[in-house]
Amino acid sequence: MTARPRNKRTTEQSGETVRTAAGAATKARTGWSPAVSVRWLEIPQKHDYPAAASYLSLLAGPAKIRALVSALKSAPVAHYMAKDILRASGLPLLPEDDVHVVKDLAQIRAGNPLSPCLMIRGKIRNCQQAQIADGYHRVCASYYTDEDTDIPVKIVKS
Repeated sequence: MTARPRNKRTTEQSGETVRTAAGAATKARTGWSPAVSVRWLEIPQKHDYPAAASYLSLLAGPAKIRALVSALKSAPVAHYMAKDILRASGLPLLPEDDVHVVKDLAQIRAGNPLSPCLMIRGKIRNCQQAQIADGYHRVCASYYTDEDTDIPVKIVKS
């Protein structure tokens, strides 16, 4: 079995990471051309943190949320594949016609960079899944271009 090429490059001007979709399987599954690429911002946008806090408010109290958001703001950026983020979170791939996925796919087609994902690390010992605090739809849109897309993620312990 041959490995699928992982075409990754960093643009000199902006420092954005670009992942090009590869393989006929991706094109057949999604209708995407192998020339489609996903661009990523280096850091999350300011509105991503309140969005993460809103989601986390369903899981924790105000003090814990403040601590998690503060930790996310100072966390380094790591890179994980779209397929691994979905597996670790236990979330299903949103349908390609989901309104938010459609919006992000349009951003990808237009060549606009997406904001990194914000996550809370799971706990294997407790069988606790990782939480995508912000960026679930961006992960899904990236998966539709190439499941091996390296996605920038800020991830912290709960």
